[in-house]
Amino acid sequence: MSETPSLKGAAVGRRIGIGLMYGLWRPRVLGAWKVPATGPVILAVNHAHNIDGPMLMGTAPRPVHFLIKKEAFVGPLGPFLQGIGQIDVDRSGTDRTAVTRALGVLKDGGALGIFPEGTRGEGDFASLRAGLAYFAVRSGAPIVPVAVLGSTERRGRLVKALPPLKSRVDVVFGEPFQAGDASGRRTRAALDEATVRIQQHLTAHLADAKRLTGRERATGRA
Repeated sequence: MSETPSLKGAAVGRRIGIGLMYGLWRPRVLGAWKVPATGPVILAVNHAHNIDGPMLMGTAPRPVHFLIKKEAFVGPLGPFLQGIGQIDVDRSGTDRTAVTRALGVLKDGGALGIFPEGTRGEGDFASLRAGLAYFAVRSGAPIVPVAVLGSTERRGRLVKALPPLKSRVDVVFGEPFQAGDASGRRTRAALDEATVRIQQHLTAHLADAKRLTGRERATGRA
């Protein structure tokens, strides 16, 4: 499938996300007004829990199309994720179909969600892949950093990779910024520079989000 993911489908996914996330956890959303109401935008999200994607889908002020590893598109979940406008990506190489579909979302003025760390880990933006810089520089879309901060408490967890049910999950949106240097360059050097610029913005936003929500004290680090 190479057509642009369905915006109507993503809107349905947003409604499902709202019901699930607010039903199972207690989201607290800060700074959602910073997300541009219209036009292309990239939401760059840290990735520490399995609910980070659905949580953002249910708390973002507009429908989001996520780039999701193809391994998640198994069984009945595959058609469902495609139906709600999500994009499967093969991480073993350059997935040109996924790239085309993601750029199509931005060209049509949609919101693209990306986990720039690639896989779920510490969620600290310590290791970024170059894909985010490519989409931002190629499309010219602003990046909005997003920190999803769940409980680090182990008690009450039904699944290790999920925050305890009914626990508070903070979703903090940051200020939009441009990854490029306004030169229009798309060279490898320009993308490398953009990646460094992005990492600085995302790391600073995560530290600010922890301070803002009081989680800096809980984790003992920014």
